[in-house]
Amino acid sequence: MSAQAISRIEGLAAALPHENIDTDIIIASRDITSPSREGFGAKLFAPWRYTSPDGPEDAAFVLNREPWRHASILIAGANFGCGSSREMAVWALWQFGIRCVIAPSFGAIFRGNCVRNFLLPVELPAAAVAELAAAAQAAPLRLTVDLHDCTVRGEGLALQRFAIDADEREGLLAGLDAIDLTWQRRAEIEAFEAADRLRRPWLWQDPN
Repeated sequence: MSAQAISRIEGLAAALPHENIDTDIIIASRDITSPSREGFGAKLFAPWRYTSPDGPEDAAFVLNREPWRHASILIAGANFGCGSSREMAVWALWQFGIRCVIAPSFGAIFRGNCVRNFLLPVELPAAAVAELAAAAQAAPLRLTVDLHDCTVRGEGLALQRFAIDADEREGLLAGLDAIDLTWQRRAEIEAFEAADRLRRPWLWQDPN
């Protein structure tokens, strides 16, 4: 994904409150047929969205129903994104239109892939996620996820606060990945290298 700064995500929330949704459900291995980053949105949750690999949509699946097929926020169960490390799972969510996933917990590698691809993973207590999911299932629910003050707001719902690593938050707000953030300290890095060349010149000699 190309870098995209995140400050506030406002949109319709869809509830998929199953626990342990793994990356093979998010994007099935059979659907990873190209090295390209494109074309994964239509394959998101394919084992659940379609009645068969080449069949029509399952009308009962939430993301196939109006208005939730236009959701930009997904409310999920604990350990979302467990399983294999495939980054395509995040690409599929992004290309479908999901910009934020709210869950009690995430698979560690999947969560890291979310941050690297500018899709916001929000961890909230299980009770808070259950409340949001119930509200989203009862009626169309619009949420505002604010990364500046780390809050989730919804009409008629209690304000929820979430925590996120300071460096991750800085990068997402600025639209910068880990390399970009490191390069912001270029002057310090080059000053260290210059000093180290004087202090330990043998380390900087060309081996050839």
